[in-house]
Amino acid sequence: MSPEAAFKRLMESGSASFVSRGDDSGTHSKEKNIWTEAGYDYEAVRNAGRWYLEAGSGMGPTLMMASEKQAYTLTDMGTYLAYRGKLELVPIIDKGAILLNVYSAIAVNPEKLSKTETEMANNLISFLTSPEIQELIGDYGVKEYGVQLFTPCAGAEPE
Repeated sequence: MSPEAAFKRLMESGSASFVSRGDDSGTHSKEKNIWTEAGYDYEAVRNAGRWYLEAGSGMGPTLMMASEKQAYTLTDMGTYLAYRGKLELVPIIDKGAILLNVYSAIAVNPEKLSKTETEMANNLISFLTSPEIQELIGDYGVKEYGVQLFTPCAGAEPE
């Protein structure tokens, strides 16, 4: 099932609880986007009933609340893995293009901001995109959690 289909099923059931971060974070923005792609106005979802709960806090407390209420939530894998020993939750849907969360490093245009340290910015970008650091990024979390937390993609063509 796609994330959009799962959200649609939640909305249509009206009984399965969902805990939102509700804090305007990146994860909350992603959640709002999924509701939109599932065909719903976010404000309508927010006010659809007592099944939709807003934690108004960080990812860790949101996961704890979802676990306590036996509810669904949207989380990043790293935070889930860090908390999994304290949770009665299991990942159900962990694939789908809409779940992709890309991190980028972009130098500020010196023509737009005169005090830009262009050389330093380019040094940081070169460092982050170097093969050695890309390998470190790809290996991050594997030893501790048994899964890759990030997929390095420096130099990859956008889809």
